[in-house]
Amino acid sequence: MSELAIVSMLVVFVNESDLWRDAPLYEVIVHRLKELGVAGATAHAGLIGFGHHHFVHHKGLFGLSIDRPVTIIAVDTDAKIRAIIPDMRTMVREGLVLLLNAERIQLDPPIDTPGTSRS
Repeated sequence: MSELAIVSMLVVFVNESDLWRDAPLYEVIVHRLKELGVAGATAHAGLIGFGHHHFVHHKGLFGLSIDRPVTIIAVDTDAKIRAIIPDMRTMVREGLVLLLNAERIQLDPPIDTPGTSRS
């Protein structure tokens, strides 16, 4: 049977060109989340998007863009996610930071099928 657990989800919207001390901001955020022992985090590059300034960020000539929207999502306990909030207040100068309540669904392990293996 699957179980539910209450978790917190941090969602951060930035631009690919945003920097923190000469490093891409999205990379710095993901590495900081790892340092804090957060269960998991992923940065996603967007195809198209806009923020409060209504400038549309999208891929440009030849499918390249220097300023795509990037979304970072992290999930863990409320305490671990809240531990990153002071850093977000300092690092994210233009963007959006959301803290959401969520339910983590613990999935049943897959049933082993003869002739297959899990790596």
